[in-house]
Amino acid sequence: MSITLSSLLSAIPATLRDELIQAFTKIERNFKESRWEPSELNGGKLCEVVYTILKGYVDNNYPASASKPQNMVDACKKLEQSPRTFPRSIRIQIPRMLVALYEIRNNRGVGHVGGDVNPNHMDAVCVLQMSKWIVSELIRVFHNVSTEEAVDVVKTLSSREIPIIWQVDDVIRVLDNSLSMLDKTLVLLYGEPSGIDEKNLIASVEHSNPSVYRKDILRKAHKERLLEYNTTKKKATISPVGVKRVESEILS
Repeated sequence: MSITLSSLLSAIPATLRDELIQAFTKIERNFKESRWEPSELNGGKLCEVVYTILKGYVDNNYPASASKPQNMVDACKKLEQSPRTFPRSIRIQIPRMLVALYEIRNNRGVGHVGGDVNPNHMDAVCVLQMSKWIVSELIRVFHNVSTEEAVDVVKTLSSREIPIIWQVDDVIRVLDNSLSMLDKTLVLLYGEPSGIDEKNLIASVEHSNPSVYRKDILRKAHKERLLEYNTTKKKATISPVGVKRVESEILS
């Protein structure tokens, strides 16, 4: 795809644009990894970012980062009072969608009566599709492209699929045992761009010696710029170099 989501949303300040893309990407990734509850929670984050963008657009004054309004429903209703010179989608349609999405995020419990359907999955499907519509509409409105073009762009935004990762309860495993400890580590970090604590990495790859893992894997990969290893926080985060390795050499 020659046109990226970031370029289509270039009219939005970079910090808010990045927050929007990150929230949307997390929704898709969690959905594909069957993490239904996190998918719903990230739907709430998307609502907060999108509301901040709409409010900044109407006020012609964007804040440095997204924030949560004191009352999402009331805040979205106030957007409906914006001058009619703004597109109806900005004033009414997206805000009303945000209210529905936020309602699912806040008031749909984890436990439901009945066992015929998995409601968490059902809710997550709803969150995913509403999120795609909202992002598509932002593209259409801000960049004057057709709805079909906007949807086509969003269709290409499926998060990086990781078929060799499996999560069961709170444990994440790399299913390809032929991979080295380093490659397993990079795959895990690739699936969580915000980084993973050293302790959780060791548990996931089942390394028998934490000090050896720290020395031979994390510190070495840090020197090679495959990842950033924060020795204070005991946390590792994949770098662009590491991402390229995962995509071109491991997942390909």
